Amino acid sequence: MAAEHQPIIAIEKASFTYEGASKPALESIDLAVHEGDFLGIIGPSGAGKSTLVYSMNGIIPHYCKGDFFGSVSLGGNDTFETSLTDLSRIAATVFQDIDAQMVASVVEDEILFGLENFGVSKTEIEPRLAEALASVGISDLRNRAISSLSGGQKQKVAVAAVLALKPRVLLLDEPTGALDPASSRQIFELLRELNEHHGITVVVVEQKIGLLAEFTKRLAVLAGGTLRYCDETRAVLRNAAELLAIGVNVPRVTTLSLLLHEEGYGIDRFAVDVDEAKGMIEGIVA
Repeated sequence: MAAEHQPIIAIEKASFTYEGASKPALESIDLAVHEGDFLGIIGPSGAGKSTLVYSMNGIIPHYCKGDFFGSVSLGGNDTFETSLTDLSRIAATVFQDIDAQMVASVVEDEILFGLENFGVSKTEIEPRLAEALASVGISDLRNRAISSLSGGQKQKVAVAAVLALKPRVLLLDEPTGALDPASSRQIFELLRELNEHHGITVVVVEQKIGLLAEFTKRLAVLAGGTLRYCDETRAVLRNAAELLAIGVNVPRVTTLSLLLHEEGYGIDRFAVDVDEAKGMIEGIVA
């Protein structure tokens, strides 16, 4: 296979059991993520979603204790044999608890921290800092105290801090968990911009199925530590009954599409958002 077609993340038969746990958090996972992908990960509580992300960025097996089997490569590097520092140059992670991730009291210093610790030259630091702030639309917050920011603004600071390091992959673990609907949407619009216009591969764990349905290219569904589905987002959502059975919600407009399809209305493209549902209904009425 040509090098350019190699997955940027390749997981083969990966299993992990946390130290002291009676059953695996992940079991025999096979998953490939190619450059330019926008992959959403969803599943019920305890499905192994965060553990999967930790296996992608090397936190497993370098930091979390337990039994790891199989292989994971990131940018062609075996995560077992490559240091966390080197892996973090390829994939940057935004964790669920943003306040715990912050290390500085001022926005500018938060971004400088990573640049200085990665040994970025002094001549590069200012351009990277300014570019990162501008790319997420928070240049005006540069000198603000982080404690004065809203939840959505803090999320953008966290994303800017990792973008300044110029990663090829952006991993996010429930980035909208503490945000209101408007702020949640802003974060996903930002992720789409980074994916489509900056070429960053995005992998995001999220419980808000409506956002995943609208913004992601592919959807991976975990349950009980196993990968139940991984396909183009619409294709996965067509399995509504099976998803509901394992504790994964489906957008109401998709459920409506399925019902209309079953009633013989010839629905061949299931709606994933309100605008699509509106067009679908108008087409049926016409």
